[in-house]
This record gives sequence, structure tokens and C-alpha cells, in this order.
Amino acid sequence: MASARESSSAGAAPTLSAHIDQNIESIVALQNREWETVGVAQRRVEAVGRWLGRPLYLVGLLTAIAVWVSINVIRDTRGGWDPPPFELLDGMMTLISLITTTIVLIAQNRQTKLEKQHTHLELQVSLLTEQKVTKIINLIEELRRDLPMVRDRHDAHAEALQESADTAKVVAALQEGGATLSDQDLPPVVNVQS
Repeated sequence: MASARESSSAGAAPTLSAHIDQNIESIVALQNREWETVGVAQRRVEAVGRWLGRPLYLVGLLTAIAVWVSINVIRDTRGGWDPPPFELLDGMMTLISLITTTIVLIAQNRQTKLEKQHTHLELQVSLLTEQKVTKIINLIEELRRDLPMVRDRHDAHAEALQESADTAKVVAALQEGGATLSDQDLPPVVNVQS
């Protein structure tokens, strides 16, 4: 994948900063790796699911039903192939509904798995960010105390922010507060010490 900087040099778009380019490339690489793990059958099911999710499918289905009913009502006097109450149409609609529901569920299962992985990744990045910010606050407070030209004072808020968040206590507080998180719902947390 060409970076935004390279496309800008060709005169296409303005450049983004290097870290934004790197983040975009990382996200695209992650999505490509995820897509490479998807089997041929899953890809086909998802392609059919995308087609079923279009308004054209609904319009086509309703048109086919209207034509079916119209033809059989008109031919009812001459013995149509599915006279009212349209039992054959009912059976076909049940089969189409079953297939459509199954396709949608298969696609949703994969999307749910991807969302859980992305949520876990976001949690890990958030925890690492919190730990880094805590370390930065510690270093700034240490620097403030050590510099002779800076007046040393007690800052209770900065002191509280120097403490790392205890994820187990946060989860317990959420559960006590009525949130529906349980240990089984949460992914394992990697605790990296600064």
C-alpha cells in the first residue's frame, strides 16, 4: 500500500503526518490479515448476505410474490398451479426465509468475532495509554520536585493521577453499580508495568 506521502508527491492528495500514515497502514494490514483468514465458503456467504441486504432484493421478492399471486388468482378459474391460499408460495417463502436468516446469522457471527477482537485490542491500547500517562505524570512530578526554580507544592489531584488504575477494582465497581460485566465477558488483560 502506498502511503499518503507517496501519493502526495505524485500530486494527488495532501500529506498526512508520518504517524497517521503508519496508523492507517497498520489498520489496513490488520484488515487484510483478517480477510486472509476467511475461507472461500465464508466469503461466498458474506457476498450473498451483502446482496440480500440490498433494497433491490426486497423489491424483487415482493414483485415475484405479486406476480405469483396475480397469475394464480387469474388462473384460478382454469386451475392454476398454486390456487389460494397459495400453499406452494407459503412453502417457498418459508424456505427463502430460512436460507436468508441462516446467511445473515453466519455473517453476523463473523462480525461479532471481529468486534470482540477489536474491542480487546482497544482495551489493551487504552490500558497501555493509561500506564504511559501515569508514568509521564510521575516523571513530571518528580522533575517539578527536583527543579530548584519551581516552587514545590502539594497537588492532591496530580498525586491521585500518579496511581495506575486497578482493572479488577474497576470491574468490581462496574458490577456493583449495576453494569452487566462478568469475568466471562471480559477478555484477558495484559498488565504491562512502566
